[in-house]
Amino acid sequence: MNSTKTIESVEKVRDVIPSELTDTLKWIEQVEKSRVFTFWDFLEVLKNPFVKIYEYRLAREIKSFEMPKHVAIIMDGNRRFAKRRGLPPNAGHVFGSRKAEVVLNWCWELGIRNITVYAFSTENFNRSWEEKRSLFSLITKELQKLSKNKKVHRNRVKVKIVGKIQLLPPYVKEVIHEVETVTKSYDRFKLNIALAYGGRQELIDAIRNLLRDVKSGAISSSKIDEKMIETYLYGDSDYSKVDLLIRTGGEQRLSNFLTWQTANSVACFLDVYWPEFRKIDLLRAIRLWQIKAGIR
Repeated sequence: MNSTKTIESVEKVRDVIPSELTDTLKWIEQVEKSRVFTFWDFLEVLKNPFVKIYEYRLAREIKSFEMPKHVAIIMDGNRRFAKRRGLPPNAGHVFGSRKAEVVLNWCWELGIRNITVYAFSTENFNRSWEEKRSLFSLITKELQKLSKNKKVHRNRVKVKIVGKIQLLPPYVKEVIHEVETVTKSYDRFKLNIALAYGGRQELIDAIRNLLRDVKSGAISSSKIDEKMIETYLYGDSDYSKVDLLIRTGGEQRLSNFLTWQTANSVACFLDVYWPEFRKIDLLRAIRLWQIKAGIR
């Protein structure tokens, strides 16, 4: 591996790791020096020419058919990815956040208008304080980057945080307000980031708010239908129906994610850990949706 490239990659990781977690950076530096990532970089940068040809042809193939309007992603496997490489969990989350940025760009290039990613569930509050602190620091830095990301502004991406935001630390809520404010007028693409999110809790909140409005006389109980319930969910109207759900990490379950929205979704479960998710994996998932939806 080129030593200059190694230093640059370590510096990029340094930017998003909380300063108190210096051990994480040391681990990453050791792994870089031991060339653990050489084969990974080789696949991502140099690419087997046959893989590149297949990726190109697959992209052309799926673009000739209708694309899913809303793709939801459970980004699972960060900690196991790190463990397999002898790294602490924090390092897995860092590499996972890097992959998320890349995958979002792929989706925008393909013209997928709505994307929802599962970043932090209500169940994640049960993790150790050290890991939660690291995650909140990473989430804060990534949201700050989003608010200044040139591609976000060039593509006119509206960012919306969905979940029990009041449960998050104040400094996270401040950054949420910032990124939502600077992108609120955008209307080409939409990115929903599920933070402090639980699908069942979302339904409970929707029912409570609906009952409140019925009790106040704002709406009539006889008018309640699916469309009305969807207006009480965390997101807007484009958020209420997911076409394709992708989950990495080998698990085949929804993990309390978008319970209402995924009722008729095509689900694609992949064994690959999230940091190793490839463009080919995304293209194959879209092709699966096109087949299952009867589009091709």
